[in-house]
Amino acid sequence: MAIRVLPDELVIRIAAGEVVERPASVVKELVENAIDAGATDIRIECVEGGKRLIRVTDNGCGIPSAEVALAFAHHATSKLSSAEELAEIHTLGFRGEALASIAAVSQVTCITRHADETRGTLLRFDGGRLIVEEHIGRAPGTTMTVEHLFARVPARLKFLKSTQTERGHIDGIVTRYALAYPHVRFTLAHDGRQSFQSLGTGHLRDVLVEVYGADAVAQMVEVGNSRSRSDGALDSASDLPISTHGYAALPTLDHANRSRILLFVNGRPVQDVKLGYAVIQAYHTLLMTGRYPIAVIMVRVPPAEVDVNVHPAKAEVRFRDPDAVFSAVQRAVRRALLDHLARPEPPSVLGRLPEPPSVQGRLPQPKGEDAMGQAAQPPLSGSERWERVGIARQSGGWGEQESGSGGEQDGPKEREEWRAESNGPGSGSRQLPALRILGQLAQTYILAEGPEGLYLIDQHAAHERVLWERVLAQHELGTLPSQALLDPVPVTIPADSAYLLAGQLDLLRDLSFDIELFGNNTFLVRSVPAMMIQDDIANALREIVADLEMGDPALRKDLEARVLRRVCKRMAIKAGRVLSLAEMQALVRDLEACESPRTCPHGRPTMIHVGLKQLEKEFGRLG
Repeated sequence: MAIRVLPDELVIRIAAGEVVERPASVVKELVENAIDAGATDIRIECVEGGKRLIRVTDNGCGIPSAEVALAFAHHATSKLSSAEELAEIHTLGFRGEALASIAAVSQVTCITRHADETRGTLLRFDGGRLIVEEHIGRAPGTTMTVEHLFARVPARLKFLKSTQTERGHIDGIVTRYALAYPHVRFTLAHDGRQSFQSLGTGHLRDVLVEVYGADAVAQMVEVGNSRSRSDGALDSASDLPISTHGYAALPTLDHANRSRILLFVNGRPVQDVKLGYAVIQAYHTLLMTGRYPIAVIMVRVPPAEVDVNVHPAKAEVRFRDPDAVFSAVQRAVRRALLDHLARPEPPSVLGRLPEPPSVQGRLPQPKGEDAMGQAAQPPLSGSERWERVGIARQSGGWGEQESGSGGEQDGPKEREEWRAESNGPGSGSRQLPALRILGQLAQTYILAEGPEGLYLIDQHAAHERVLWERVLAQHELGTLPSQALLDPVPVTIPADSAYLLAGQLDLLRDLSFDIELFGNNTFLVRSVPAMMIQDDIANALREIVADLEMGDPALRKDLEARVLRRVCKRMAIKAGRVLSLAEMQALVRDLEACESPRTCPHGRPTMIHVGLKQLEKEFGRLG
């Protein structure tokens, strides 16, 4: 086949694929142009997740009428004029490719008026060709309307995700720039309905409230390096003036993955694995394994010390001294956390923890009854009703009072009835030998003796397994009990995740949740599975949303399992909980009745077996 030069129209469409990947890419480029133009009010309107229409309106300086058509030419920009300037970029855009690429794969209408001119200009492009040019009246600023994205590129169009997914990507872009530029008022509307608006007050905390909600922001602390922020002082570990500021959540507020670590370099949202790891390192020993922090971190370095021209979407950067930036971020976040963390109280002689505070939306608790679902749980009394979380005593109702004196073991007849019920038809054959409880180790592990040696049972993992099999059976039978809240709990979800929750409300309803949209990204929780009634509903819903993010929306069974596993994990008794002998016996009885008693729903082992031969060998009884 002969070699030939490709037509200009085809070259532009190929190049457009690197800049315009999806509707969110268009929003990103147009928002960056508006910010570079000095806008303080930016409105973004989308229809059908941006596939049908994207309109971005700003009050920036506008484009001179003589240069409007030139702005849509390939590699035409006012932000860069020489190779030397490429080494020190001060603007978000600089390549001059965005408008030409967008126009090549859509229909674009540009209405703009420069601040120094008395009339505006209207241009309309179709597939990169200018078809209309006329003068028009409007206030200073620019309105870019992009319609029928990828209509002429069907191969790209068919790979776009659902409207809800594309909408979520747009929400993520807009909220990130709202965080990076709190002095700019951002308004986002989807299909004629406003979904997000920042106030433009110049205070980052105000934007965080709009994104995460006031209850979450109350658990975040300010991160600041005042020396380098105010006077450009040098970072102590290098000769660079590095500024680090933002907000980081206390360990009481975490996330299931790294998606809530938002990083900005010189006002540009970036993805940097090393900087993200710096934030995670700042939480060393403060978060459980598998949990990740929530943080919004702004880094400023001299433009000459960072290369932003290393990625087609400008999402990655390269630092001249990456170790210095890593160290500055890690130290700033760590210092902020340690300054705000309360000093631990000395342990009580009796080993009891203080009673947890009440949480909005919980039912009033009967006098003398402890809750099993708290993050900080007091030691159990022997008379506590295990029905609240589903351990043993399955014959009793959720609100039925149990008989017998507190702390005493039940009679042989009653124990046999419970054992027969646990091992009845449909509960699965018992795969564990009969175990005799010896005690509790480190308030975390149950020590039990069996015919084959010693068993160390993780009380949290074991309880997860018990709850999982019980809840799963109830769900399959359609009998999973639901409990209405006296006061519905409002929960604000970040905009880029709210769309996902909104799309799964029917699934959650089938799992005994009653949740409805209430405001832009705020949801009202009216009822939950009965076992969760004593839980922190707001944090529980945020964790469920994180699980939904990690699942495949097309696999309903997978999403249901993720949600139910999260419920069981939150409601299972925690490590550090003191259990009475009767309570340990009840837990082990239910574990024996499980179909898969040796692992928790997440695959962790519930127990470790130390055989008699191994013990005899350790004690030198075997040759």
